[in-house]
Order: sequence, then structure tokens, then C-alpha cells
Amino acid sequence: MVEAQHRVSTLKLTDSLAEQALLEDLIEGTKPAIPPECRHLDFLLATPFRYGAVYPHGSRFRRAGRTSGVYYAAENPGTAVAEMAFYRLLFFAESPATPWPSDAAEYTAFSASVVTERLLDLTQEPLAANSALWTDLTNYSECQAFADAARTADADVIRYQSVRDPAKGCNLAILMCRAFSNPTPIERQTWRIRLSW
Repeated sequence: MVEAQHRVSTLKLTDSLAEQALLEDLIEGTKPAIPPECRHLDFLLATPFRYGAVYPHGSRFRRAGRTSGVYYAAENPGTAVAEMAFYRLLFFAESPATPWPSDAAEYTAFSASVVTERLLDLTQEPLAANSALWTDLTNYSECQAFADAARTADADVIRYQSVRDPAKGCNLAILMCRAFSNPTPIERQTWRIRLSW
């Protein structure tokens, strides 16, 4: 789930479509290159892999620092909404001077086709025996160590339980872009989400 893809945020900064296209080209030129093995993918699928630059804060399966990208996905839209809403609320909690949005924001939920024989499933035995390590709300050190080992073992995907979804849906941490069996998103949905107290 990402910010709505039918709206181009740079459009409001320019006076014409030509200026907006030039601005988009300039912005694109400042971003790190997409790795060669991911260049066949749509930008929605390739973007997490292009940022092999210094990562300021760790995430569940990615350490802080100069580390390889991870594409995070949910197995169903409800889990994606729970994950996205948590991080939007966290942003406002950590930025108390930022005013809350007055209107609903639009997001695009999209599906991607992933096929691999190199999947590690933390929800199944024997790995599920350590579920407390994989589902800690704030300490990601064990998950990051597991992701390091998964990359060493040439795994493509880690499947794990969402800790943000009350329905306990599952997420995927895609480590290698070769796991995408289709280079473009398959289906898109528009969601309007309003945050409030």
C-alpha cells in the first residue's frame, strides 16, 4: 500500500505539465540507481531495492546502515492497511507539532505475483517455535539476524505474522527481486483512510 498513484505530488509545485515532467526527471536523477537485476520491474516493485544506500533506521528484516533493500508486502489488503495505519499514527506520535490531516488520504493497494522455492516461513515449524522472537513489537534484532542468515542461504522471501494486524494476517519480506514472477502490479485498489483520535 502506497500513497495514491493517480496523483503526482510534484504537480502542485509546477505551472505546467512540461515543468512537472522536467522536475520528475531531475528528482529521478538524484536517486540511487535501480540494481541491474531489478531494472525489468515496475517502479512500484523495484523501488525498495534501489535504496541500498545508508538506511537511517532498521526495520524488521533490514538493519540500519548500508544494507540491501527489503520489499515489504502483506498477503491481504486488511493486513496492509493495519501496517500502514500503524506507521502513519507513529509518524504523528513522534511529530507532535505536525497537524493531523483534516481529510481522508488516498492510497493505492496493489498486488504482485511472487513465486519462489526459496521461501522461509516463520509461521510454520520448526521456525514457529521461536515465534516470540519474530513477533516482538519493537526489538527487531533477531529478525535482522535471521534476514542476514536468509540472504547468506540465498533465500528470496521470508513469510511472517504481522504484529500490527489484529486478525494476525501474514506479511512477506521479499529479499530478492527475482521472486517477482510478473514485472508489473497485477491489480490495484484505491483506499481512502482517515486518521482521527
